[in-house]
Amino acid sequence: MKVLVTGGTGNAGSEAVKALLHRGLSVRVLSRNKEAKLPAGAELTTGDLLSPESVRSALKNVDKLCLIVGNVADELTQALLTVALARQANIRHLVYLSVYRAERFPEAPHFIAKNTVETSLKALEIPSTILRPGYFFQNDAQLKPMLTGPGIYPTPIGKIGVGAIDIRDIADAAAVSLATDEHTGKTYNLIGSAPLTGPRAAAIWSDALGRPIQYPDPQLDVFEKQLSQMLPAWLALDLRLMFDAYLQGRLAPTEGDADAASLTELIGHTPRRYEDFVHETVAGWSK
Repeated sequence: MKVLVTGGTGNAGSEAVKALLHRGLSVRVLSRNKEAKLPAGAELTTGDLLSPESVRSALKNVDKLCLIVGNVADELTQALLTVALARQANIRHLVYLSVYRAERFPEAPHFIAKNTVETSLKALEIPSTILRPGYFFQNDAQLKPMLTGPGIYPTPIGKIGVGAIDIRDIADAAAVSLATDEHTGKTYNLIGSAPLTGPRAAAIWSDALGRPIQYPDPQLDVFEKQLSQMLPAWLALDLRLMFDAYLQGRLAPTEGDADAASLTELIGHTPRRYEDFVHETVAGWSK
């Protein structure tokens, strides 16, 4: 059985490729980068989700599709075109990487795009599984300068708590969902049982680094301005809108959503903890 993975060179996608290969599946990765480095056994095909012919070519002799589309300006167009082409190709099963509570946050383009794709998959009755991860642990691996410099945890996730997950657990969920057809028609929330808050994250980093780490009061105007110096202005605003929802508690997990037993059953092991991710990351920084 062959699986096509889009976004297979990104953070979550590269882990999905490794998890699929680990389960003995044949994997093809669609990437714009002709020089992309893939794990042994994975096949690279070059193309772009905005190029129908390259997507058609990538889908040839493929049984299933792992659809991962990043937060880009034309995310919705890329995803919907790929869904349409997968339907034309009679793909047996499509796993779509959405986002936790996509339908509850219509003001952020990233969230409403994910929700629209979910709606399309259901309306078209495409055999699919929807994975809805929360905040990625691995986002915080980029915070080394702030953590080891001024000693602050700067991400404005707030004090109420957000659902969060290790991308390796997302990859395991995708691989399990694609390995058989028993997950067709299912939607899974991928979040750990312990909500992540700014103060909790700061305390965990303090313990791992052996130095005090503070969580400052979030200032979203400043946050957006800083992001816009590194990212396109539209993306800085999109992220600001997302984090505003975090601060309001609109993405705090409910008891029914944060079901560790169900997630353990799905991925085949206990979900990784944020504490373990942090200590693993710090150990890697010292090498």
